[in-house]
Amino acid sequence: MEPVWVPIVVAILMGPVVVVLQRLRKENTDQHNEGRILLRLIGNKVDKIGSKIDGHIGWHDGVKDNVGKED
Repeated sequence: MEPVWVPIVVAILMGPVVVVLQRLRKENTDQHNEGRILLRLIGNKVDKIGSKIDGHIGWHDGVKDNVGKED
C-alpha cells in the first residue's frame, strides 16, 4: 500500500469511532448534570429533616428540664 493511502484509510475507519465517542461523552455529561441536580435536591431535603430533628430533640430537652422542676 502506498503511503498516500494510509491516512485516508485511517480517517475512513476512525471517523465513525470518533463520532460515537463524542456522542457518548455528551450523554455522559448530561447524565452527570442531572445527577448533580438530584443530589442538590436530596441535600436540601436532608437539611430540612436535620433541622426538624434538632428542634424535636430540643423539645425533649425542654420537657426533661420542666419535669425536673415540677417536683
